[in-house]
Amino acid sequence: MEKARIAQKGPYKVKVEKGKMYAWCRCGRSSDQPFCDGSHEVTNFKPVMFEAKETKEVFLCGCKHTSNQPFCDGTHNKL
Repeated sequence: MEKARIAQKGPYKVKVEKGKMYAWCRCGRSSDQPFCDGSHEVTNFKPVMFEAKETKEVFLCGCKHTSNQPFCDGTHNKL
């Protein structure tokens, strides 16, 4: 089974806007981290789509190994 690339060993702090849809990069290959740029096309991964429930800053996973996709759960501390 193919493994996601670790984009960075820590979360990305980003501001999301209520009602807007986002595509979180799951494969780790995007040059627009933490968001998808279509680089997954050469992998078996697909981006994780999510809608922001409110406008605020969130921490999106950078290591791509979180169990709470797309949000950071601290897994990067164990890698």
